[in-house]
Amino acid sequence: MPWKFEVLNPHVQWGFSFIASGDLPVADIHGRKVVVETLGSLASLPGRRPRRTLPDLSPHEKEPGVKKETTALAILLIGGGAPLRGQSTDMSFFITSAGPGDGANLGGLGGADRHCQALAGAAGFGDLTWHAYLSAQATDTSPEIHARERIGSGPWHNFGGVMIARDVAELHDDGANLTKETILTEKGEMVNGRGDDPNMHDILTGSHLDGTAFDAGEDATCRNWTSNGEGSARVGHHDRQGGGDYPTSWNSAHGSRGCSQSDLQGTGGNGLFYCFGVDAGPDSDGRAAARTGSR
Repeated sequence: MPWKFEVLNPHVQWGFSFIASGDLPVADIHGRKVVVETLGSLASLPGRRPRRTLPDLSPHEKEPGVKKETTALAILLIGGGAPLRGQSTDMSFFITSAGPGDGANLGGLGGADRHCQALAGAAGFGDLTWHAYLSAQATDTSPEIHARERIGSGPWHNFGGVMIARDVAELHDDGANLTKETILTEKGEMVNGRGDDPNMHDILTGSHLDGTAFDAGEDATCRNWTSNGEGSARVGHHDRQGGGDYPTSWNSAHGSRGCSQSDLQGTGGNGLFYCFGVDAGPDSDGRAAARTGSR
């Protein structure tokens, strides 16, 4: 009997609803076996309100005398409600799908961290602590802060569960698995790179190749991520190509033209930056299992 399914939220961790005709205790969706449960089990979860829609009936079902029996069902992936659309329970790294929108004024490191946390929370990963991969330069009242020292010890995985680096050392050498295809947003999407319209491959970091901060003096952090006007920010190329001092560097290709949103866009950026789960590590599998089982 014909059936179809409907995704309620592509980032829900425990499953999604679909409409089926007939008895389908087990179904195969895109090659993945799923167990069918009653809609009541889904509706009982807090904050979840699945929609009910009718399926498109095939011609023979529209014929007189043919009994039509449609049942609204919810399905959970075998293995305890695995994440949807390829999202991994191990996600501990992403590039922001959008910046705050005020150029390089991120509200300082704290504001950038909060932005990472909010995006991760919307994707179902708010139980990890997230920090932005950004350095800060020394001032008269504060010491320099190195991006490499504020992201935890690894390993880190992208939206699809692909490891991008085992530790801080590998993250900053040729062993890192960092490409346009692996540097995904918290939604599992690729970000435009060189050759795309618009190009958004300039990613804010304020860092040297090794993830350390620039010396005080020449601005490389748009006044420690508080300026949307004068100044400059060091950026990397997430697609590993382009111009600048180190065009293939993911974290330190060149400086931006300025700090406003239009300045960042003018040199091929959009105010995006990298986010890391600082408490990702050897025990992340246990947290992932707990996270999956709780949804």
